Amino acid sequence: MDSFGRVHNNLRISVTDRCNLRCTYCMPEDVTFLDRGELLTFEEIASFVRVAANLGVNKIRLTGGEPLMRRDLHKLVRMIVSVSGITDIGLTTNGILLAEQAAQLFDAGLRRLNVSLDTLDPDRFRALARRGGVEKVLAGLNAAKRAGFDPIKINAVAIRGFAEHDVVPLAQYCKDNSFELRFIEYMPIGADSWEREKVFFAAEILELIGNEVGPLVPAPADPSAPALDYAYRDGSGTVGVIASVSRPFCRSCNRIRLTADGKLRNCLFALDETDVKGLLRSLPINDETIRNALRQSVWAKWEGHEINAATFVKPDRTMHAIGG
Repeated sequence: MDSFGRVHNNLRISVTDRCNLRCTYCMPEDVTFLDRGELLTFEEIASFVRVAANLGVNKIRLTGGEPLMRRDLHKLVRMIVSVSGITDIGLTTNGILLAEQAAQLFDAGLRRLNVSLDTLDPDRFRALARRGGVEKVLAGLNAAKRAGFDPIKINAVAIRGFAEHDVVPLAQYCKDNSFELRFIEYMPIGADSWEREKVFFAAEILELIGNEVGPLVPAPADPSAPALDYAYRDGSGTVGVIASVSRPFCRSCNRIRLTADGKLRNCLFALDETDVKGLLRSLPINDETIRNALRQSVWAKWEGHEINAATFVKPDRTMHAIGG
């Protein structure tokens, strides 16, 4: 629990900073990646998860970079699934490598899957990602459905200049294929120059979908979830919006983050980090020292990210180096 009474049971773990795309809002084109020895090993990650589970963490999400670029990721999934107290493990991926790994990940015990897909249009996909591959993402989604993943969520970053063209096609695609769709307001965390004028806001998204795809009604809410959820009135699917800029969810945030190089962050926008890797590599490993570091990090968490304040300071790390 932090000093504002928020209970943190959700741990997001970045397994690599590497990615096979170069999305403009996430990372620079000429990025330098970590050396392999700088990454936490699967055993170190599992050790930290066991300590965190002992403190009440029960939800894990694997992220990157692109997590499917980490070799043998299914082995880490099996290790985490076996940790007592962990009841929910998910993965966020860009989907490029999903077709070849979906079945293996499902067999390992992964059940929750979020796929980042900002557009169905190949040209706009390349403009945003600086690489092609939308057809591979769609193939990955089909493979995930065949493997048994249900529900499958699509995450789309809403940037003005793109979202106006992509909101409706994405909504219709997800409605037709029984995927849950979530739009995320464009945030100041990437390598590009963020401007508030570039944010395509949640209210605009919902209005577009309601007018062009089908009427929406509020859906039952999970108070700790970041998304505001809506259902189509005809019962044919759901749409969520993560309004990090226009309606921050900081008051109910339950998340902590572990970067690929072993730094613990109590907020996506935090300016301070705790070196967990050093503790995990100080043999013999002292679980109590790690527990204390985790408690102290959570207790120091700010009340909110202050994106909308004049005093806001953008973190030095870009999104790919923190973990999505």
